[in-house]
Amino acid sequence: MLTVESFPFEIEDYPHVHIPMQDGTRLSARIWRPIGAGAVPAILEFLPYRKRDGTAQRDALTHPYLAGHGYACVRVDMRGCGESEGLFDDEYSPQELSDGVAVINWLSEQKWCSGNVGMMGISWGGFNGLQIAALAPEPLKAVVSICSSVDRYADDIHFKGGLMLCENPGWAATVLGWFALPPDPDVVGENWRNMWLERLENTPFLAETWTQHQLRNQYWKHGSVCEDYSAIKAAVLSVGGWHDGYRNAIAHLVENLDAPVKGLVGPWNHKYPHFAVPGPQIDFLGEMLTWWDRWLKGSENNVEEWPDYRVWVMDSVPPKISYKTRPGRWAAIHDWPGDAMPETWHLRGNVLADAPGDADRTIFPALACGQGTGEYFPFGFGPGEMPDDQRSDDALSCCFDSAALTTVRDIIGSPKLMLKISADKRSAQLAVRLCDLRPDGTSALISHGFLNLRQRNGFENLEDLPIGETVSAEVSLDQCAYRLPAGHRLRVAISSSYWPFVWPETETAELTIARGSLSLPLRPVVAGDQWRFDPPRSAKPRAEEQLSPVHGAKRLIRDQAAGSLTLEIEGDTGAVRDNETRLVSSAAVREKYHILEDDPQSASAEFHWSRGMRRDEWNVRTEASVTMQTNGESFLVDASLLVFEGTKKIFERTWKSEVPRA
Repeated sequence: MLTVESFPFEIEDYPHVHIPMQDGTRLSARIWRPIGAGAVPAILEFLPYRKRDGTAQRDALTHPYLAGHGYACVRVDMRGCGESEGLFDDEYSPQELSDGVAVINWLSEQKWCSGNVGMMGISWGGFNGLQIAALAPEPLKAVVSICSSVDRYADDIHFKGGLMLCENPGWAATVLGWFALPPDPDVVGENWRNMWLERLENTPFLAETWTQHQLRNQYWKHGSVCEDYSAIKAAVLSVGGWHDGYRNAIAHLVENLDAPVKGLVGPWNHKYPHFAVPGPQIDFLGEMLTWWDRWLKGSENNVEEWPDYRVWVMDSVPPKISYKTRPGRWAAIHDWPGDAMPETWHLRGNVLADAPGDADRTIFPALACGQGTGEYFPFGFGPGEMPDDQRSDDALSCCFDSAALTTVRDIIGSPKLMLKISADKRSAQLAVRLCDLRPDGTSALISHGFLNLRQRNGFENLEDLPIGETVSAEVSLDQCAYRLPAGHRLRVAISSSYWPFVWPETETAELTIARGSLSLPLRPVVAGDQWRFDPPRSAKPRAEEQLSPVHGAKRLIRDQAAGSLTLEIEGDTGAVRDNETRLVSSAAVREKYHILEDDPQSASAEFHWSRGMRRDEWNVRTEASVTMQTNGESFLVDASLLVFEGTKKIFERTWKSEVPRA
């Protein structure tokens, strides 16, 4: 990546600016402003992830670059996080969104601001950028939302297809340890400890909260912009990556927004596209500047003529758990989704056929299926986060294979599987994978989708399966863009569990597929690229020093005598010193997933995060744990938080909850 150090404007950096809220709480902002530019638009990034240490390196690559091109860039810590006052309550809460609107209004009123404001952000910041846009504060004119979702229930880190993701308790552990860190005494002064203790005493038990809401109720509808797309008036640039957990929002926004909207998806993981992997990376800062220039400064630069949807169509490559780059080509789709060319394949016997017929296949329980899934959010923290060769999971699934293809197929969109299916239990789940059977014998994951069969008629209610009776079900797979070459075969693999990606049912079910069909979205792409981006560039990275080594490990332990599977994951950033602030930060995670292969009620997941900060004699550490298991009728959720100042434990709290399974 090219580092740029000379910009049209020199930059003033204000590391700690108070922004007052209506109730008197002050949020902490870091502001980069161009010198001599006069009143300029403001670009806000609004996060809980600690601007002083958590996102400082990422911020340094991005905000000074935009500021040097004539924008006031503002990075704000949310209430109760980092150096901001107040208390954190929950993700995307009414308080959070209200604060975001207040920050936007405050920015628009500053003498150095032209009155126009944009919001940018990835993940949490991508979510709340859309959600605040739906509240339509008048100064907010444009949004860049990266790796986000339009539906907090159907397509977030908690549930997928009505099934609980194991990331649900895992994310609760991450938040518990991260948000328990104190403000930096060098910034907030002597009151840092009082602020810290107040936060700790008011720590919410989010693992319980998120587990309690197992249906798509009002809790999840709040902040789900799909409830009313027309509420968004700001221009939206929606961005994502095919190796990220959030692949679907981009297509949904392009299809449904009335406001100006464009979509962009590369091969990337859960990172900004100028430094995400796998490559190729792009000049995403230049892309954003063009967007901001049009909607915040009124430049006539023709962004309205950009294609609706630009996607990286990935070539078939041997499956690996990590890639530096994914070969392929950019496709420019000018009319999304109007130019789709769906192709229908039928499940007949054990093949994918071009004519209807009976499948008459049984899906037998296999709790070991799912070990090749990879991480829900690959973002470079742990080892080997991407999907592995699917053959071991295929062997535990009900598979339907096509003949070798005689022509290339460019799959762009959301594949859909329609089934006529029956079960021997009242509840059951489906995991559906679309795979590329390569001539070298490997099976590469193209896309997957999930469905709680008791939610086959909607996610707001449960409807028991009639035992032995055939019902209709449709499984929507994640959006994808994949070139399937001639000579390769297509596989649909269906299983009734997928551990540890989703939590298993209380009982294993035997499912019978009577008939089925696959709708494959095809959009032929010309041989060469239809769009080109400049190489990536950024501002100068912050100077930092790695004081101890990075570590990662991933172990799958199969105890044949016990009939058990245990997956252990470790990740450790090592200790890293920021040369500007002299802060030394560290973070380490341990995850453990355990199941007996003949007992779904034996499933358990454990997560532990250790985080530390130190400078000179000041030294603090948090230890946060969340565990989840079941007793058949309920989820048993435990959490603990231990906090240390030096070697002294200054805070300890435990939570226990028994949440009935819906």
